Amino acid sequence: MTEKTEKIPIVGITIGDVNGIGPEVIVKALRDTRILASFTPIIYGTNKAISFYKKSLDLHEFNFQTIKSANEVQQKKINVINVFSDELEITPGNPTEKSGTLSFEALERSTQDLSEGKIDVLVTAPISKENIQKVGFKFPGHTEYLAEMAGINEALMILISGELRVALVTTHIPISDVSKYLTKDKLIDKIRLLETTLKKDFNLLKPKIAVFGLNPHAGENGTIGMEEQEVIVPVIQQLKNEGLLVFGPFAADGFFGSPARNQFDGVMAMYHDQGLAAFKALAFEDGVNYTAGLPIIRTSPDHGTAFNISGKGLASEQSMRSAIFLAIDIWKTRRFQKEINRNPLAIQSSKEKNEDDLS
Repeated sequence: MTEKTEKIPIVGITIGDVNGIGPEVIVKALRDTRILASFTPIIYGTNKAISFYKKSLDLHEFNFQTIKSANEVQQKKINVINVFSDELEITPGNPTEKSGTLSFEALERSTQDLSEGKIDVLVTAPISKENIQKVGFKFPGHTEYLAEMAGINEALMILISGELRVALVTTHIPISDVSKYLTKDKLIDKIRLLETTLKKDFNLLKPKIAVFGLNPHAGENGTIGMEEQEVIVPVIQQLKNEGLLVFGPFAADGFFGSPARNQFDGVMAMYHDQGLAAFKALAFEDGVNYTAGLPIIRTSPDHGTAFNISGKGLASEQSMRSAIFLAIDIWKTRRFQKEINRNPLAIQSSKEKNEDDLS
């Protein structure tokens, strides 16, 4: 009998803005060839950019092959698909219209391959939101783009480092708009989605979720704002009545510095900087941005394009590497759950059990 060969996942990696640190952290993350035993990468970008950063980083041992499509992917090789045919000048630290166009085309090509099952997961290097929006990208960021591509009304952004998982109710909107976006229905949907994700993608049977308040000191019982009393507390109580392990509202400023953060499987923050400022202070080097609630798997490093250090060889690849392996872990978890649920054991009634015992 031949042993069943374990499938090696194909990881699509978008190059991001080539004048940011995306190509650098990709090359650094993939430079150890032992990594290719775990997955097969396809970089969506240009071989010119990869060659440029390989040379500037003096990584002579870094080798890759150019392929025309994901159908030509070679196992145990670093594959690059050219998605941009125009002449491209690489100017580290200085985004251009062409670098914005390239980042958009890499995203479109990779998501198409992901939807067709040609790649198993997607890892996106940082884009310049300002730059990419100048060339027709009509979304605040990757999260919103991927949600629309998947036909989902809203996805959930979760920042992850080890056991620390911080989700956001609102993402890329002005602070002045947060309160009006914070409705009971929206908060209920986000918390339910977080709980489902923790079960489905992280294999947590009964996850505990901490919910932040919106205002300083979680509103001080209405003294500093009414959002907690009018929206957040009623939602927490409703979800508790449904059997979810939801607690709060917690004051965001003290939560991350206290032992409380180690007692929960997930945290729900109300807006971008409320959750991410503390998260990045704690886990900037290896944090990962995960887009939850989608039928596909997408992760990214938790940092931006960092134009100020691009081309200087200073960027750490740890967050990119963590993003790759988190995507693979979630892919494996979903496959495992699908497998064990395919032929579940039939539950026998007490009568059937007694008849079996007598036979």
